[in-house]
Parts: sequence; C-alpha cells; structure tokens
Amino acid sequence: MNRIAEFEKVSRERFIADAGEEYSDCYDGIALPLRATAGSAGYDFFAPYSFTLAPGETAKIATGIRVRIEGGWFLGVFPRSSLGFKYRLRLDNTVGIIDADYYGADNEGHIMIKLTNESTEGKALTVAAGTAFAQGIFLPFGITLSDSATEKRTGGFGSTNG
Repeated sequence: MNRIAEFEKVSRERFIADAGEEYSDCYDGIALPLRATAGSAGYDFFAPYSFTLAPGETAKIATGIRVRIEGGWFLGVFPRSSLGFKYRLRLDNTVGIIDADYYGADNEGHIMIKLTNESTEGKALTVAAGTAFAQGIFLPFGITLSDSATEKRTGGFGSTNG
C-alpha cells in the first residue's frame, strides 16, 4: 500500500462559514475519514450533522475535512454503495475529484459533498450525525507527454477553467 495522504479538519471558522452558524456546535464532533476494514479501498466520510433528503431533494454537506495528498494522486469521492443501492443517492457531480493542490486553496481545501436523493420509491433518506454517507478512494493519475500546465490553484470548486 502507498501511504500518500493525510486527512485533517478545516478550521472552525471555515467550517462555520461553509456549513452555517447553526452547525457551529458540530465542529468538535467531526470525525476524520477512516477505512472500515484492512481490505477496504474507501475511506468513509462521516456526517458532521444530521440531515434528511426527501426524494428529489438536494443538500450540500460541509464535511469539515480537507486532505493533504502527494503529487500524482487524487481522491475520488463517491456515495456509500449501500445508500446508492437503497435510495439512488448520488453525488451531483457524479464523482468528486479532489486534486492534490486543492489542499492549499483559499477555502482551506474544505471538501464539500453535494448529494441528491433520486429515490423512485418515495423513500426519504435520513443520515444521523456520525454516520458514514460517502467514501473516498485515492487513485494515481498520469499526464500527457506534451503537458505544460503551470498555473497555481487559488480557489475552490470551479476555480480552474470552469
């Protein structure tokens, strides 16, 4: 196994700015992502606060988490398989891509996860604080021989060409 990353909490101020003042009491309870078993590929992300999604409803979850990643790797974020299976829960960007340089962004690299409950069976999804709701998997990547990217990231989501 390659040990290439480290999860951290964002600052209390960043979490409150992104989650909202009503969630300020949740900061101390934020748990860093963990693998459930030695054979797990995914690191479970735990809900920092409880939320409910009715069918067709969308919510942006401020995780309170950022990650330092070595170059040549990224973190892919997916819904927990069981929630996708039971509720048709999906990430609004289908797969979240957390680049290594996102860590140093103006928003502290705060990982936000936007979810939609696409249940066709009328099932509401309730996730209690501290419950795993998404998973992240570290993956290597390559670049083309002609790659000449030199720009430095400053912003968060959507800050690099769109």
